Amino acid sequence: MIEIINLCKSFNGHKVLDNLNLNISSGETTVVIGRSGCGKSVLLKHIIGLMKPDSGQILIDGRDVSKISDKELNLLRLKFGMLFQGAALFDSLNVLENVAFGMIEHTDASKEEILKRVKECLVLVGLKGIEDKKPAELSGGMRKRVGLARAICMRPQIMLYDEPTTGVDPIMGDSINDLIVELHNKLKVTSIAVTHDMTSAYKIADRIAMLYNGQIIATGVPKEIVETKDPIVRQFITGAGKGPITEGIDFMHLI
Repeated sequence: MIEIINLCKSFNGHKVLDNLNLNISSGETTVVIGRSGCGKSVLLKHIIGLMKPDSGQILIDGRDVSKISDKELNLLRLKFGMLFQGAALFDSLNVLENVAFGMIEHTDASKEEILKRVKECLVLVGLKGIEDKKPAELSGGMRKRVGLARAICMRPQIMLYDEPTTGVDPIMGDSINDLIVELHNKLKVTSIAVTHDMTSAYKIADRIAMLYNGQIIATGVPKEIVETKDPIVRQFITGAGKGPITEGIDFMHLI
């Protein structure tokens, strides 16, 4: 479904994505792992067309996202649901209005149809009966789940998750992982998640890809990643302080 070919992106002369290649199979959950700041979120923004590459291609069902018109891109984005890192809810809107935002903006659905769909989505994420609450009244975990309800409201074909467990405690993080797996099984969508949380990656992934120095340096099912002999991947997944990733960094100088 999604093919990324020789993708390059630089900011102020610094290459964040450097001839990156990745194939994402239809119906699978692919998790991109890597250190904070390595370009994982930048990759997601290219896939959904929020950023344009310096060069390379992002093909979705054979169409290059970076080459289509704004009108075509807006139509293509309706296939996507995205859970942003901080949930990105509108503070001035209540839960109902947040979840329904896409339907209100992009469909001719009646108020009754919208309310029915919002309630369905809130039940799916375990948040029945909170339609009138504002984001400020919700915990971090609840905001994440409202963000997830909004992401699935338009019945997307592709789900994007930007650091889905960041900012919540381990118990809530595990519950969000369970929810992602459950929704994937129910909705049969293609999913892409980016994270540096290996517990989350192992739990939700059909396939894991590691981003390092702007390139995908390893891919495999979770078992293959666990058993890898690649020293860079091993250092990342074990959380070891010393290894090729941190070689040459003077930590005492940083302190």
